[in-house]
Amino acid sequence: MTDSYFTQSAQSAQSEHFERAKPVWLDGLEHEMNVTAGFRAIVEPDGEEPMLLRLTASSLYRVHVCGTFIGHGPARGPHGYYRVDQWDLTDALKPGRNVIAIEVAGYNANGYYVLNQPSFLQAELQSGSRIIAYTSADNGHFTPFRLDERIQKVQRYSFQRTFIEYYRLKANTRDWITAADAPVAAGPCSEAAPKALLPRGVSYPAFELRNPAAVVAEGRFEAGYPPESYWRNRSLVSVGSGLAGYRIDELELLVSDELQETRTVERRELSERYEAAETRILQEGRFAILDFGLNLTGFVGVRLTVKKPAKLYITFDEILSGQGDVDFLRLVCVNAIGYELEPGQYDLESMEPYTLRYAKLMVMRGEVAVEAVSLREYINPDTETASFRCDREPLNEIFAAGVETFKQNAVDLYMDCPSRERAGWLCDSFFTSRAEYVLTGAAAVETNFLQNYLLPQRFAHLPDGVLPMCYPADHDDGRFIPNWMLWFVLELEEYAGRTGDRKLVMQAKEKTDRLFNYFRTFRNEDGLLENLQGWIFVEWSKANELVQGVNYPTNMLYAGALSAAGRLYGDGDLLAQAEQVRAKIRDQAFDGTFFIDQAIRQVGKLVQNRETTEVCQYYAFMFGIADPVSHPKLWDLLVRSFGPSRQKENLFPHVYPANAFIGNYLRLELLSRYGLGRNVLEQMEGYFHYMAAKTGTLWEHMSERASCNHGFASHVVHWLYRNALGVRTLDHATRRLELQFDPSFLSRCEGSLPAGGGTIRIEWRKEADTLYYSVAGTNGYEVHIFPVAGYCLREETT
Repeated sequence: MTDSYFTQSAQSAQSEHFERAKPVWLDGLEHEMNVTAGFRAIVEPDGEEPMLLRLTASSLYRVHVCGTFIGHGPARGPHGYYRVDQWDLTDALKPGRNVIAIEVAGYNANGYYVLNQPSFLQAELQSGSRIIAYTSADNGHFTPFRLDERIQKVQRYSFQRTFIEYYRLKANTRDWITAADAPVAAGPCSEAAPKALLPRGVSYPAFELRNPAAVVAEGRFEAGYPPESYWRNRSLVSVGSGLAGYRIDELELLVSDELQETRTVERRELSERYEAAETRILQEGRFAILDFGLNLTGFVGVRLTVKKPAKLYITFDEILSGQGDVDFLRLVCVNAIGYELEPGQYDLESMEPYTLRYAKLMVMRGEVAVEAVSLREYINPDTETASFRCDREPLNEIFAAGVETFKQNAVDLYMDCPSRERAGWLCDSFFTSRAEYVLTGAAAVETNFLQNYLLPQRFAHLPDGVLPMCYPADHDDGRFIPNWMLWFVLELEEYAGRTGDRKLVMQAKEKTDRLFNYFRTFRNEDGLLENLQGWIFVEWSKANELVQGVNYPTNMLYAGALSAAGRLYGDGDLLAQAEQVRAKIRDQAFDGTFFIDQAIRQVGKLVQNRETTEVCQYYAFMFGIADPVSHPKLWDLLVRSFGPSRQKENLFPHVYPANAFIGNYLRLELLSRYGLGRNVLEQMEGYFHYMAAKTGTLWEHMSERASCNHGFASHVVHWLYRNALGVRTLDHATRRLELQFDPSFLSRCEGSLPAGGGTIRIEWRKEADTLYYSVAGTNGYEVHIFPVAGYCLREETT
């Protein structure tokens, strides 16, 4: 297959072509940091003809029609490329004059979320077959002007993302969005050079409005209490030639310091149900904490009335910390939005998406009547037909948390987290891609993700042949993870198997060739990688401290990537190299019981460091250095004595424990690979249920010390479909479904998976020695049912 179903269906219906629009920006400001611009067109609907808005921008845009939210974007592309969105405005139009309002935040700051590229907007309105408004330096009927209400010289939100949001507003500041007769101070704009355009490639996000579930606390705070030491993250103090932003002495205000200077002096715990119609009065020095019920990602909104000039902060986090409070700095980012408000009524919503379960409203001065608090979700909409349910409620909650985690981390590419970074990381993507396949029946987001890596000829600040650890991102500091490049190859092979997209795979060959050429310069006399450059990353554990010299987990991964590329491109030399690496690792790293992590060269000779980690054992089995037949004692030891209860029992204390990423995931994948489905399901409860219960999403670490919503963790749905529902293989390219039910842990299970434009529904239950099952909606898929030892299979028709 040259072009796959996935590649074709991933493209949005619209073309990326503009008929008349030119890329424009406020004259002379295209390179200035943190400038917000407005573009407005006044139009009248022409009969029954549909009206479409086609646009792209750098860095981010938001669209309203007469004050009604339409959309946010664009989907991210690589350096020098811009993905085009097309919004149907027809249903939002009213009789008479309509305001089409576009806000664009032009950041011009490097990070891992949006690229440091000159600001612009390119947009045109199409009514029927006519272009009735378009951006240009002359009169294209879009009026450009600067929006000063968002304060420009503020601190960065995080090292990975650009600037926080802080606003000074009057009651009529936002009238330009809602009222056709509202005056605007038009400013000159200039055209930029033509842009390389790409289709959006993925579905448009879902933007459902969510309200809090409860009010959990209220009280009083006081300002003017400096902490013993102020938070001084690199995003604040390392601004300079390598990190764009405003230095502390340039800031108009320093939000993180101001909020640290507050202390709670009175607090009342509540368990009130949140009522959207109920107004809550907050006077100066008062706060309220609201609970959305689970971790959500989107745009934070508040509707309120201000009687006298007020200053309001909305701080937020995924969990409550300390004495049940919101720690706006817990995640090493500034989870705060600030407003200075003149008297009047306001309907406010953040320009940027954030992640939170809890929101804290703090009135620094004045008084506000809070009429509604909301979060407009910003999520992948393609999981609606995916479902799962069994007779173990913890597993049902883990599945729901996996779906939530995926939706929030896969809007336009695979992200590590939707909060602090919103970055597209390799390795994480290997696991998230499997979740997308079973939850959406396609690989649209993965296609975008991989395409972003393949289009650039080279990556600035990185050695030739090196792929960025996350992308689209700016890597001005030259940092990279060599291991993640190897995971790219592993994912590419699975992508080929999922989609049959040989065109993209062949486009990737040059990148993979250069990648292996780069690694070849670090091979020692044994063919093993030694003294790699960059940030050598095995996992978040002791293993990351044993990476210098010859790191055996890295070499195990290297062998796996060599094999994957060899199979993918029919290259026997790569396959032979992989086997040579495996043989050397077996010879050098196995101490008779465990595989050790490291060897260091001393006086010209490699000397084995005897330290060993749990995750090293999983790398060995994952990448073909060992298997249950070749190393039965070690395999039996791992199965029986390791896992979520191991640390409580203090077994093998000299073997450093694994963490969530990626050790626990490799463990469960191996158990699943070798047919230990009961172990997988039991240990999933131990690893993940407490996460699902606390935030409704799944975490970066086993503890809550970092992100509580990490994209790779959505991989749990892959195991639940495979080991609980029984979906051994679902191949959309060949339309083949293989089922192998495992009733050893569950008594019943049911679920649905999107497939070929329809939905396959599977149910099974056991009664005595009979297993009853049904499969519906196969829509031309060839179904194979494997026998179940000790059970008679009986099909039930639906």
